[in-house]
Amino acid sequence: MVFHEERFPANLSFGSIGGPERRTEIVTLANGFEERNSPWKHARRRYDAGLAMRTLDDVETLIAFFEARQGQLNGFRWKDWSDYKSSAASQQVAFADQAIGAGDGVSVDFQLCKTYESGAQSYTRPITKPVAGSVSVGVEGGELAETVDYTLDIDSGVVTFVTAPALGDEITAGYEFDVPVRFDTDRIQTSVASFQAGDVPSVPIVEVRI
Repeated sequence: MVFHEERFPANLSFGSIGGPERRTEIVTLANGFEERNSPWKHARRRYDAGLAMRTLDDVETLIAFFEARQGQLNGFRWKDWSDYKSSAASQQVAFADQAIGAGDGVSVDFQLCKTYESGAQSYTRPITKPVAGSVSVGVEGGELAETVDYTLDIDSGVVTFVTAPALGDEITAGYEFDVPVRFDTDRIQTSVASFQAGDVPSVPIVEVRI
């Protein structure tokens, strides 16, 4: 699959519906107890962009974007307005938002990630599509300078330090990010008459593994 580093128009993703999907296999035993297992380590997100279409100009923009991606063939970036930054929704992004690793004195490459916590449980999600210009990185509570202390691969979310962080040093990062997705259909059906009557098209979008 070819991935286009192009973001679906953010004003059209605002108002869409969607979120994370998990896959759980459940077997009910003869005694009524269950065995549950998931073949997926990470959730996969699904959205419907059709609900965000408000005008015929929006539909025209959608069709142009769809044609440029050649339907399901090529992936693209998507802004999930319900979850798009390292900090809480009401706060500004800061370099200490998320712990992304600990130094061992040798490793220089660290993947951006976001940890979701509830009670004693947590899940760490790799962030592969950070937004250019939004990322800041720190080590042991001190903010570093990009290009001087580290470089960032904006296409993969990997931070590479000029000098390996010392053993035990906490590495943190703050950022905004997109979700890598593709269209989940090769067909967009629209009708001017039905759209003017309030009937919006269905435009399914699904996350892809990078």
